Amino acid sequence: MSGSVRLDGSEIRSIAPPALASRVGIVFQDPASQLVMERVEDDVAFGLENRGWPRERMRARVPESLAEVGLAGLELRRSTRLSGGQQQRLALAGVLAPRPRVLVLDEPTANLDPDGATTFFARLAALRSSRSTTIVLVEHRVDAAWPLADLVLALDGDGSPIDLGAPGDVLSRSRTRMTEAGIWMPDEPARGRRTDPGTPGETLVEAVGVEFGYDRRSPVVHDVDLALAAGERVALVGPNGSGKSTLGRLLVGLLAPQRGRVLMGSGSPSRLPAAELARRAGYVFQEPERQFLADRVTDEVALGLRAGELARVADLMDRLRLPLDKFGDRSPYRLSGGEQRRLSLACVLVRRPALLVLDEPTFGQDRLGHEALVAILDERLAAGTCVVAATHDERFVADVADRVIALDRGRVIRDGPLQTAG
Repeated sequence: MSGSVRLDGSEIRSIAPPALASRVGIVFQDPASQLVMERVEDDVAFGLENRGWPRERMRARVPESLAEVGLAGLELRRSTRLSGGQQQRLALAGVLAPRPRVLVLDEPTANLDPDGATTFFARLAALRSSRSTTIVLVEHRVDAAWPLADLVLALDGDGSPIDLGAPGDVLSRSRTRMTEAGIWMPDEPARGRRTDPGTPGETLVEAVGVEFGYDRRSPVVHDVDLALAAGERVALVGPNGSGKSTLGRLLVGLLAPQRGRVLMGSGSPSRLPAAELARRAGYVFQEPERQFLADRVTDEVALGLRAGELARVADLMDRLRLPLDKFGDRSPYRLSGGEQRRLSLACVLVRRPALLVLDEPTFGQDRLGHEALVAILDERLAAGTCVVAATHDERFVADVADRVIALDRGRVIRDGPLQTAG
């Protein structure tokens, strides 16, 4: 590190970690990495205990913090059983609980449903109005973040500053440079579908009366009936914890239903040999690092490929802005969150499976990453791939989906065309 970073006039490197932690709270891009306790309420209390808060103050503050992020009533839930969005809320609650003087947030709404994101930004607006906390917000949802800002720092792809100043001044001075760098503009509308939906082909996977729960007494997917056909563009939507990720895993055979059945062809995908399943179906996890196996990017994207498939790797990585001459020797675990997401997508896209299930595919992506992914998916859809995306990204739904399946508490409450699904 070179240069100087100061907190209240003191160099950061000279401040002891306990003193630094008492003044600065940070939410990482990967919320699961900062959850340390098994139960939800214990995780929020952990930071307060380390700061020496009296027990009675903690008992009052913990449920208050959970209510602020929409997790009231989940105090005794196991943190590992929360959805990705709920884990993000829990990480936020733990950081907000001690009321830090400086709050650093790295993509804090990436996994939140629209209502959760709106509520969270309202909470930030209240903190800003009180001027009790300095907020540093790293965010691709600039339409929601922009009105909160006193200062905007725009960075290019290499981390160099494009502009720094008041929001209106930065926008008027540097709109063109920021657009070229792939930064979303706060007044940039969603484009919507660019091509005709087309006619779906043969049925690829069917769910009949499917039910599943990680705890058999508490199912998270109930009585799901649906069929997905070749060439279909499907968005799975619903609030955090509604069962989207679980349903996606059931469809590709990563989980087996406890009741009902999932059929891929004439059999269950959960019983197919791994090699055959990988050719038929691909799944991109919400947390990219969960599916990495190799120490180098080149080895990761080429893992298990046949000779004919290896020829696709270089072009695909170029299109996803991960050229092998620059990224090939890097560790997947040392990439940024957005780069890890694009690598996880590349590892599945290169295999060209007939069924492609994506869990929050635009997490951490700027406009260029979003547009590259949409273009690649359009090509795969034209070739007959069925794309199913579990997502809160309304822009991505508008750009990709023709059919929307809405879940609530594990049940399908709506299944229909995009324009009538609301």
